[in-house]
Amino acid sequence: MIRKTSFKRNTHETDISGELNLDECNTSSIQTGIGFLDHMLTLLAFHGGISLSLTCKGDLEVCPHHTIEDIAITLGKACQTALGEKKQIRRYGMCYMPMDEALTRTCIDISGRAVHVFRGGFSTPAIGAFPTEMVNHFFYSFAINATITLHQEILYGANDHHIVESLFKGFARAFRDCITIEDSKSYVPSTKGIL
Repeated sequence: MIRKTSFKRNTHETDISGELNLDECNTSSIQTGIGFLDHMLTLLAFHGGISLSLTCKGDLEVCPHHTIEDIAITLGKACQTALGEKKQIRRYGMCYMPMDEALTRTCIDISGRAVHVFRGGFSTPAIGAFPTEMVNHFFYSFAINATITLHQEILYGANDHHIVESLFKGFARAFRDCITIEDSKSYVPSTKGIL
């Protein structure tokens, strides 16, 4: 069983395409037009143990919002598709992620219920061309479209680059745990029989 999918989303604001493979980790190819987002998605793929190729042509002359949001929507839906019936997955994952002086906590349940809780804030308006207000919105949009329960908290930190990097890496590690196949199982990990 190889869990992979290709994706495409085309609107008046963005044109996104690519491929996602949850079961292999090759060099990722990511071009969003926003350098810091490319960096974060590369980290997410590497530390999540997945392969991701993604290109996006967005209306960056307006602002980065549509590009960041639509990529999160697209990736969330792609993850949901690639996971299929979710048989044999571990389902739950958690990660405390240190990044220099910063520490964040991420907890995930591949639940079939779309919930996102985010606690914390930032001291700077942007990192490069990436508005820090879009960090919360990126993960919200991903969680809603992947239909997962995602809790994230900034425990402390002084440098917003380090904090955001901690959030993306922490999400990647927790998500990796969630989607890990447990060979001892042959069922969907829910008493309901469905996720």
